[in-house]
Amino acid sequence: MMLVKQTTKFIAILVLLMTSVSSFANTQEHGDEHQGDKVDTPEEIKEYIAHHLKDSHDFHLYTNHETGKHVGFPLPVIVWTSEGLKTFMSSEFHHDDNGQVIVEKGGVKLTKIHSKIYELEAGAEAVVFDDHHHAENAHKVLDFSITKSVFGMLLTGVLMLLMFVSLARTYKKGPIPTGVSRALEPLVIYVRDEIARPNIGEKKYKKFMSFLLTVFFFIWILNLLGLTPFGFNVTGQIAVTACLAIFTLVIYLFSGSKDFWAHTLWMPGVPVILRPILAVIELVGFILIKPFSLLVRLFANITAGHFVVMSLIALMITMKQAFGPVASTGMSLVLSLFIMVIEILVAFLQAFIFTMLSSLFIGMAVEEHDHH
Repeated sequence: MMLVKQTTKFIAILVLLMTSVSSFANTQEHGDEHQGDKVDTPEEIKEYIAHHLKDSHDFHLYTNHETGKHVGFPLPVIVWTSEGLKTFMSSEFHHDDNGQVIVEKGGVKLTKIHSKIYELEAGAEAVVFDDHHHAENAHKVLDFSITKSVFGMLLTGVLMLLMFVSLARTYKKGPIPTGVSRALEPLVIYVRDEIARPNIGEKKYKKFMSFLLTVFFFIWILNLLGLTPFGFNVTGQIAVTACLAIFTLVIYLFSGSKDFWAHTLWMPGVPVILRPILAVIELVGFILIKPFSLLVRLFANITAGHFVVMSLIALMITMKQAFGPVASTGMSLVLSLFIMVIEILVAFLQAFIFTMLSSLFIGMAVEEHDHH
C-alpha cells in the first residue's frame, strides 16, 4: 500500500517535470508548407516520414484531398513573447495570401516556419528569408505549448495514476486484486522480483521501487501509444529520453554509498599514480557514458521502429509501378503488420531494458563492499 502511494506521487512529479522539459524541445509537425498535398514520390515520402517522427502542435489524422480539409484536432499554443504570455489554439495558424502562416495576438504577430513558432519584428507584415531560408525579421519565442508529446505524457500520467490508485483500493478489500488490477499486479511483482531485487539488493531495493515502477510503466505505455494511429512518438524524442536518463543519473549519484565514491575517486589496489587517471575515467563513465547509453538506446530503437513501419507502408506507393497497385498494397500490408507485431514486443522490451539498466546503475552505486 505504501509502495503504491509513493509510486503515484512519483508519477505526478515525473509527468510535471517531463512536460516542462519537453516544452523547450524543438517542435515540428507535418510540413506546414505542404500539409495536405499528396505524397507520391520517394523524396516526399522521406520528408513526410521525417516530419512524422517529430513533435507537432496538433493532431493531423488525414487530409480529404477532394475538399482540401484536414481531419484532426488542435492543441493549445502557449508562448512567451516580447509582450508577455500569449495563448490560443493551434487551429488559428492558417496560410495567408502570401502562403505564410501568421497569427496576430495582442499586437504581436506570430508565424510558424517549419513548425517552429517565431515572433515577427515590429511593423513586419511578412517573413523575409535570406539565401539559406532563415528568417531575417523574426526570432524564436519560448514555446510552452501542449504538443502531441506533452499531451501523450499527460495522458500516460493520468492512466498510470488511475491504474495504481485502482490497485491500491483493491488491496484495501483483500490480498487478491480484482478487475484490471489483476493484470497490473504481475507486472509490479515482475519489476520487483526480476529487476529491483537482483540488481539493487534485498536491503535497499524498496527505496527505489517507486522510481523503477514509474519509469517502466511510463515508457511502456508511451511506446504502446506510439503504435496507435494518433502518431505519438514521445519516446522517439531525444528531449524525453534525455530527461529520463537524467532522472536515473541524479538518483544513483545522490544515492551512492561511501564505498562507491571511495572506489570511484581513489580506487584501492592500484598504483597511486594511476588513481587520478582511473578516477577521471570512472567519473566520465558514470556521469556521461551511462546516461548517454540509456537515452540513445531508447531513442534510437523507437525511432527506428517507426521509420521501418512507415517505410513499409510506403511500399504501396514506391512499388506501384513495378508490381501494380494490388500486389504492392498487399505486400506493404503484410510486411507492415508483421513489423507492428514485433513493435509490440519492442515496446515492452525497451521499457524493460531501460528499467533494468537503471536498477543496475543504482545497484552499483548503493552496493556495500566487504573489507577484509
